[in-house]
Amino acid sequence: MRAIMNLALKRNLPLHQLRWFPSPFRGGIPARLIVKLALKDIMTKLTHLDEHGNAAMVDISSKTATVREAVAEGRIAMSAEALAAIRDGAVKKGDVLATARIAGIMAAKRTSELIPLCHPLALSKVAVDFTFEADGIRVEALARLTGQTGVEMEAMTAAIIALLTIYDMAKALDKAMVIGPVRLLSKSGGKSGDWTAP
Repeated sequence: MRAIMNLALKRNLPLHQLRWFPSPFRGGIPARLIVKLALKDIMTKLTHLDEHGNAAMVDISSKTATVREAVAEGRIAMSAEALAAIRDGAVKKGDVLATARIAGIMAAKRTSELIPLCHPLALSKVAVDFTFEADGIRVEALARLTGQTGVEMEAMTAAIIALLTIYDMAKALDKAMVIGPVRLLSKSGGKSGDWTAP
């Protein structure tokens, strides 16, 4: 059955439009069954879906508390004028990077209010740092705690909000600034262990 499902997916067949999917079995297999099997296979891998496919918060009560850490990075590209103004502290709204740092830290602490199925976490550390590059600014955000679930989303949220704050502070100088990419660099702790971006 799985082989048939994989074949259907490889062929990119519009299963929602099919009544039957050809098979060695007499009469074929109803497409509805293929779709159901595909969804079931996907749902076993997605922890935020229950057995009926509904969104659900993961129950972490039985997990062991360990030290967990995540680091995310992102960048914002901008004009030479905007970059120089930020570096020289000449932006009219004030200290761009200090404001962005505070915004990133605050955002990490409120991740569960922004992303519905994230757990509210008692973070022990959040750090947001900036590096000037030739055509923009790179942000690196770290989140850490001792707890039962990871802090990847907190690190990513800190990085993204810090970048958006830079945009807000400097948009009078350059409305064409480009944010991205933003990605997870590493995570450690928990059952899945350590991971580092390739």
